[in-house]
Amino acid sequence: MSTSSTNSARPAAPPRSARWITTHRSSKNSPRWVSERVTARARVSSLLPDFPWDTIAGAKAAAAAHPGGIVDLSVGTPVDPVDPLIRTALSAVAEVPGYPTTHGTVELRTAAVDALKRRYGITGVDPAAVLPVIGTKELIAGLPRLLGLGAADLVVIPEVAYPTYEVGALLAGTELLRADGLTRLGPRDPALIYVNSPSNPTGKVLGVEHLRKVVAFARERGAIVASDECYLGLSWEGRALSLLDPEVCDGDHTGLLAVHSLSKTSNLASYRAGFVAGDPELVAELLEVRKHSGMIVPFPVQSAMTAALGDDAHEARQRERYRARREILRGALIAAGFRIDHSEAGLYLWSTRGENCRVTLDWFAERGILVAPGDFYGPTGTEHVRIALTATDERIAAAAERLTTP
Repeated sequence: MSTSSTNSARPAAPPRSARWITTHRSSKNSPRWVSERVTARARVSSLLPDFPWDTIAGAKAAAAAHPGGIVDLSVGTPVDPVDPLIRTALSAVAEVPGYPTTHGTVELRTAAVDALKRRYGITGVDPAAVLPVIGTKELIAGLPRLLGLGAADLVVIPEVAYPTYEVGALLAGTELLRADGLTRLGPRDPALIYVNSPSNPTGKVLGVEHLRKVVAFARERGAIVASDECYLGLSWEGRALSLLDPEVCDGDHTGLLAVHSLSKTSNLASYRAGFVAGDPELVAELLEVRKHSGMIVPFPVQSAMTAALGDDAHEARQRERYRARREILRGALIAAGFRIDHSEAGLYLWSTRGENCRVTLDWFAERGILVAPGDFYGPTGTEHVRIALTATDERIAAAAERLTTP
């Protein structure tokens, strides 16, 4: 059809069942059909809470006005450079023009399996049961829907939790329950249970017996367990275990998914690089849906991930940077009268003075420091703030000085 005939043709009227209305563009006087359903009541965003970070714009502005500049300890985004080994791997394949595979290269999946075993003692993972994802937030937000869950299903998340667990349930239209203990579920049979150890935001590490009980309960009730393990490589006190650890699941990955990110210890947040591993059947199902959806990690990023997973030295160096920053901030917070709860692992200090977190947020902002209020993460977080370790050494030192100066 020619361009002129395309512009002059009137679009066919939609069926009455769609409840469409007609409007006109004044500039071209050409009709367009607009769904009443979309414009009036079916915006997906209406299902979701306010974006948490938008609610602290005032505190951010106050902190930015400090004469010494803002120290942003709120988001937890990496600030240290990507290791040259990883950058070289990324650029080495920059000229490759073809589509990458959704499943990822064999080299990437093998590197993931080897890293899980070498770094965390996880055995028995088949490379076919590894699937790269476009950052783990994307996977978590879409997981209930990718698994086919809906209104008849129950999703269980921790009482204090990364907000995207809730978002994923809302997008899929499932029922949601916040529960740290299995007794809260009573006789109900959940479809999906999230665990997060080490926790974001609290840094709490779940013990082996707790994780074993979750696995046993899920198998008895026919539930899937998704374990967010993005901070597994950042344990400071004690040992954090994967859901796929033989001590937890006895080497049986049935019904289990472990979510891993390269954003933290490899500084690849900008690359959007993560993966999920576990039950081969579940991973195969996710793969099939993602193939149809075009949810593919770019090939250069897959190459960078392979390099990052194959090298432990850069990860160890980054972990030590965070360890040093943690000690400085922890000491300053305690000197300033804060109590630090949990925080055995991860990139945050879960801190309180026994007051509403928004009051604490403003107290920090007056000193040029931006933190995350605990109510971002659930109703039981209202007396805590989350303080990230992800700032340069200079900014961490500035924060410590401001906290300890009368």
